[in-house]
Amino acid sequence: MKIALFGGSFDPPHLAHQLACLLLLEGEGFERVWMLPTYRHAFGKQLSPFAARVEMCALCARPFGGRVVVCEAERELFGDAPNRTFDTLGHLSAHTPGAEFTIVVGSDLLPELPQWWNFEALRARAPFLVLRRPGHPAADPSWRTSALDLPDISSTEVRRRAAAGLPLTGLVPGSVAAYIRARGLYAAG
Repeated sequence: MKIALFGGSFDPPHLAHQLACLLLLEGEGFERVWMLPTYRHAFGKQLSPFAARVEMCALCARPFGGRVVVCEAERELFGDAPNRTFDTLGHLSAHTPGAEFTIVVGSDLLPELPQWWNFEALRARAPFLVLRRPGHPAADPSWRTSALDLPDISSTEVRRRAAAGLPLTGLVPGSVAAYIRARGLYAAG
């Protein structure tokens, strides 16, 4: 089974993440997309509670009828230690025989990939697919790159708008906007 491993902070997941899932399934030929919310960011970035990010990812995945699933492996594997994609891939590969995993990243992450723990071994272990994001060209021909640009939406902008009490229409799925409002996520302190 061809599985796209789509990791990220998902703080919150937004429409570009949801469209990426559609692109991976329908445009790139994956049978499943596993959304992997980061439990503890490797570079120390502060994140909203994991349970809230998992629930919002589940809301994003719901329209795909089981073809997109939320995987909590990073919480289970690492606890309070930083997440390392190399270790996550090893764990998932050992527990999912026959799966063909591809690691999916946005083109905005290309400059930081060499800083990932054991990156060269990771790249040798699994193929990568780069999703194009506006303003972040994926010019290196050695990377497999999606044919389409994702919309210019960022979680940072969603959090800023939520904190200011502004509408989130067109930025996050309606179910995620309702979740954010109901729980007061990202509200200004």
